[in-house]
Amino acid sequence: MDDLPEGACWLGAVVPKRHAKRAVTRNLLKRQIRRVVHAQVGLPSGLWVIRLRSPFDRKLFPSAASDALRTVAGNELLAVMAKAARTGG
Repeated sequence: MDDLPEGACWLGAVVPKRHAKRAVTRNLLKRQIRRVVHAQVGLPSGLWVIRLRSPFDRKLFPSAASDALRTVAGNELLAVMAKAARTGG
C-alpha cells in the first residue's frame, strides 16, 4: 500500500451471481456501491472491497432495476459506509 496516493480510496465491488441472478440487478447494485462510496466523507484511504453477502428478496423487489431496490440498497450501503468511516474500516 506504499504506492497508494495520499487520501486515495480504491474500490472493489463484488455482487455474486448466486445473490443477484440478473445482470441488471448486479449492475444496479454495483452502481449504488460506487455512488455511496464516492459520496462518503471521512473514509480512510486504502483499498476497499464491498461484497454482497446475502440476496435481496425477489418477492419484495420483483423488478431487477426498481426504484425500491435502488433505495433500499443505497440506504443499507450508506449505513455500512458511515460505520466504516467512524471506525476506520
